[in-house]
Amino acid sequence: MKKKYSALMMSSVMLMSVVLAACGGNADKSASNNASNGSAGNSGAVKTVKIFQFKTEIVEGLNELKVEFEKEHPNIKLDIQTVGGGADYGAALKTKFASGDAPDIFSNGGYAEMALWQDKLEDLSDQPWVKDLIPLAAEPMTKDGKTYGMPMNLEGIGYVYNKDLFAKAGITETPKTISQLEEAAKKLQAIGVTPFGNAYQEWWLLGIQGISVAFAQQDNVDEFIKGLNDGTASIVGNEKFKDWSNLLNLTVKYGQKNPLTTDANTHLALFAKGETAMMQEGNWAQTLVDNITPDMNIGMFPMPINDDAAMNDKLSVGVPANLVVNKESGSKEEAKTFLNWLVTSDMGKEYIVKKWKFIPALSTIPATPEDIGLLGADVWNYVKEGKVYGLQASKFPDGVTQEFASSIQELIAGKVDEAGWEKGMQAAWDKLKK
Repeated sequence: MKKKYSALMMSSVMLMSVVLAACGGNADKSASNNASNGSAGNSGAVKTVKIFQFKTEIVEGLNELKVEFEKEHPNIKLDIQTVGGGADYGAALKTKFASGDAPDIFSNGGYAEMALWQDKLEDLSDQPWVKDLIPLAAEPMTKDGKTYGMPMNLEGIGYVYNKDLFAKAGITETPKTISQLEEAAKKLQAIGVTPFGNAYQEWWLLGIQGISVAFAQQDNVDEFIKGLNDGTASIVGNEKFKDWSNLLNLTVKYGQKNPLTTDANTHLALFAKGETAMMQEGNWAQTLVDNITPDMNIGMFPMPINDDAAMNDKLSVGVPANLVVNKESGSKEEAKTFLNWLVTSDMGKEYIVKKWKFIPALSTIPATPEDIGLLGADVWNYVKEGKVYGLQASKFPDGVTQEFASSIQELIAGKVDEAGWEKGMQAAWDKLKK
């Protein structure tokens, strides 16, 4: 990311004093100690914590963790609900609140999305895990020095590629320019392999993840977004958006047939079976590919949109989701207990890195390449080398990602040319900006 990262430090001793004060000192000292250590204690009625989140790939693991957590905390029950996999989580969350069924813990992307939900967010700055956040992960949910969410992990987005097919085609290094990418595509075609598997039916792949690169490569992305909001900047005629449309067209040219009717499950299957050599994905695809073809020799590289090798050799990395606590919840202390347990218990930490293959967002959760997989290891290398762009979609106006995807799909379908597409993208922003 181009912004300076602020490190947040908060000791667990301060948390203890807050809990003691709230509980009336020595009279409830035992219960206070339990709360500060991530335990709900053994007194009082059973309370339910409703969790509403969108990462479909962790549902099985969450349900397994629920069993263990409830054994250790018999006074707390978890009710886990997931809306994701292409469904509109944001709309579903608004419906939850509007219907009076607001969750106690829910997902938030940070930045503009944090601002959208600010009046519902509990300040979590006093939680013991805050001091251990990796600065890159802390930024999206930090405002005025306060932390409002727990980042679930770091994720990178780029092209996942089949190393064996690259080697067979004589591709000795990953492309760093769009010209090198096209050259690689031609070599793959020459050995009878479809270069790209494109799941362009999926709105999130286009409107959230893909287009992020065109924003990230602006000279100053935050100033550009501010300009879009106040009318001093425009997508129309912007060089980076023209570059990005060239990349999109290249993937369609060297991709499988019918990309607009191809979903994520299909492009994953095509890739895992060796029928395609590349797909736009993130490191979360590790477990999905493993389920089809275990021990596949895969890696990840950034999406190059032009011929500036230095500019393109940066991976889009950020926090896909933060877990936040509804400050109006009657179970918010129990919700905090679960979040603390998730990132401090041995079982929680093991699931984060070994079950989910997550790149941890906390320095206190160790992870090895064997834990997080080949894709996670590649992403982590880019992070360590400082060669990253931040994910930008959570800075967009609410609802614009779906509008972006529709405009991009029109371009793929040939319903508009590049100039018409740029106008459609600008119109989407203008319609939804505040």
